[in-house]
Amino acid sequence: MDRSKLVMAQAYGSRPDAELAKSELESAGIPSMIQADTAGGMREHLAWSGAGFKLLVREEDVEAARELLATPAPKDTLPESDLPAEVNAPDTGRHST
Repeated sequence: MDRSKLVMAQAYGSRPDAELAKSELESAGIPSMIQADTAGGMREHLAWSGAGFKLLVREEDVEAARELLATPAPKDTLPESDLPAEVNAPDTGRHST
């Protein structure tokens, strides 16, 4: 059994946000878990009024986890030249109906 000390990498205001961050960490090879006081899942609002949903990682992974979570996700945008012609067309102020 691994006896590593767990530390909080980040806290979130909602479970979906914490789950997304957990998924991001695990895809980078950093194991993590979510801790929240939700009365056994019956009262999600309890976490919102307290410390939130805490994302925990091993102590030796905390720096890498915080760095990864602080890095903004790359935008999934196409270069302007790859957009359809209608999008690249200049706006003449006239709109067809």
